Amino acid sequence: MKTMLKDVLFAAFALALCTAPAAADDVKAGDLVISQAWSRATPGGAKVAGGYLTIENKGTVADKLVSVSAEIAGKAEVHEMAMDNGVMKMRLLDKGLVIDPGKTVKFAPGGYHLMLQELKGPFKQGDKVPVTLQFEKAGKVAVSLDVQGVGAQAPGDSGHMMKKMPDHSGMKM
Repeated sequence: MKTMLKDVLFAAFALALCTAPAAADDVKAGDLVISQAWSRATPGGAKVAGGYLTIENKGTVADKLVSVSAEIAGKAEVHEMAMDNGVMKMRLLDKGLVIDPGKTVKFAPGGYHLMLQELKGPFKQGDKVPVTLQFEKAGKVAVSLDVQGVGAQAPGDSGHMMKKMPDHSGMKM
């Protein structure tokens, strides 16, 4: 039984290592902290990709994300997806996005996101895609998007459904 317990513990430890998020480095720019920067792998021939991240304003004055650029994309913009009369719509935030003091803004699927268009190449899981964020006060900030699996919904998500581990809770040791 000790060997079986050891095997179960080893399997649980290995699973934990495999599912641990690949954390992007936090980037500090003035009073802003940018973290959890990620994107999804793109299927063959895709010409668009989304970029996601979290921006925290630790200061006492608002700042504004005014634009984004990326060498791998012919065009890069800040977008928002929101419900409008029961219909999900995406729109360009052409006047930028204010990050209020003491607030955190999360870019995630179905909400705020970086829209990278006219891609010059695919995003492959494990890649780091450099982008430059332009803020009104903090200036230009270089960030790398950690590329996750095609269906990822968050940083560290492989984009694949994990097989459920067998339930050994009733096992006697």
